Amino acid sequence: MHLSLCSLDCCEGLSNVDYSQVDLSAMSLLLDFVDVTDPSFGIAVLCIAFNPLFWNLVARWEYRTRSLTRLFRSPYLACYCLGAVIVFLNFLRSHCFTEAMKSQPKLKALDSLLVHYTSVALMSVGIVFVTSSFLALGFIGTFLGDYFGILMEAKVTSFPFNVLDNPMYWGSTTIYLGWSVMHASPAGLILTAVVALCYTIALRYEGPFTEEIYRQKAAKSK
Repeated sequence: MHLSLCSLDCCEGLSNVDYSQVDLSAMSLLLDFVDVTDPSFGIAVLCIAFNPLFWNLVARWEYRTRSLTRLFRSPYLACYCLGAVIVFLNFLRSHCFTEAMKSQPKLKALDSLLVHYTSVALMSVGIVFVTSSFLALGFIGTFLGDYFGILMEAKVTSFPFNVLDNPMYWGSTTIYLGWSVMHASPAGLILTAVVALCYTIALRYEGPFTEEIYRQKAAKSK
């Protein structure tokens, strides 16, 4: 999902991160509790990777060809249909994510009341970010409307965009993190890391492309 004008500068912080300094010891420890050859785990990874790849490829194809707009005879209807497909894919991803956790062992260190409350807090924060992002952007703004030629007039600066870049993506990641902690699932924590990685990669492509869309709009309005 794309966050329209609010995320034009989304990748500046990421470009300064030195990933070679990341401590992978915790990840290695978690992998000791995860069977990566389990089919449900592999399916979950594929669903996680597929979703942002799908909506970015389809949105760029639409931007260049206007094929969906011609098919549905309206950019708005085309955007709503693509949004509905994305919502379905996200539900499917969540289902596969949960099934992968169920088929893997739990980490006893995470199976406590304090950790449970922490997971609830994480999920609550994530839900607030996702919901408030959607309300601030609307359906069209959330689901790639600018790729359909439906451009926003001004940058969204209200909550949650005034406290966090790309709150839809990172709110979603936080929900998955809380869901994994609630289930005391090392597999869920690994899959959450995959979600974060896929979003990070997606943002590296979405940000510059969207910036170019609005640059062209500004040039035409002069």
